[in-house]
Amino acid sequence: MGVVVGIDIGGSTTKIVGFDENKSLIAPMFVTADDPITSVYGAFGKFTDANGLGLNDIEKVMITGVGSSYITKPIYNLNCIHTPEFKSIGLGGLYLSGLDEAIIVSLGTGTALVHAKEGFKPEYLGGTGVGGGTLVGLSHKMLGLSKIETIDEIAKGGSLANIDLRISDISKKDIGLSTDMTAANFGKISDTASNGDLALGIINMVFETIGMISYFAAKNYSLRDIVLTGNLTQISQSKEIFEGLNKMFNMNFVIPQNAQYSTVIGAALSSYEK
Repeated sequence: MGVVVGIDIGGSTTKIVGFDENKSLIAPMFVTADDPITSVYGAFGKFTDANGLGLNDIEKVMITGVGSSYITKPIYNLNCIHTPEFKSIGLGGLYLSGLDEAIIVSLGTGTALVHAKEGFKPEYLGGTGVGGGTLVGLSHKMLGLSKIETIDEIAKGGSLANIDLRISDISKKDIGLSTDMTAANFGKISDTASNGDLALGIINMVFETIGMISYFAAKNYSLRDIVLTGNLTQISQSKEIFEGLNKMFNMNFVIPQNAQYSTVIGAALSSYEK
């Protein structure tokens, strides 16, 4: 069997990955363009050139993502097989985490949750409109910033003590909850809060919201393992925030290597299913 290529097509960003004949992962990459079609062809050309692949080396092309509906014809005479995005999220999350069963969370513009178990069809559980779009939208309105990289950098100098109301702020007694737990996001915002404080507060609110709905989903399946995937996992503060939730709720939030490429990896892996 030749190389299997997976392509995840967003509105203007396309991710691409491959598995060789030994089912070894070929380093994923992405490109951006003004439209999905241009993005796909740019990604395909970049990927094949970087890995010294010819068209004859490619066995299958598996495509997924919101922009996959734009692909109605073969790419360079290679037939494209459409695979459901939620299935790809589940397969990719299990592969990257090495787990047999988990709640897989895709952190994109919004957030999607999938229950994935080895040998079973991934099950879409729903999600929330809170995600990267929320982070960028609120940052644009409150800070005049629209680039996640800039928001991320500014937040490094922020403090939640000037933004969030904690359990320790409202109760001096043991009420069975961690004193570090957020009682109200932006519930203690100071008049002197800096842009760094605000940026960190927005990031924390988005991640805590995603963390809590993921926690409830995992509890419903009696699971501790929650695999976080998608571009938003690459924000600097993500690891610290989710490690805090791990300790608070005795959960196992995992951000695996290549988490931002999980869905496209899952798309490629779907070609190996019977």
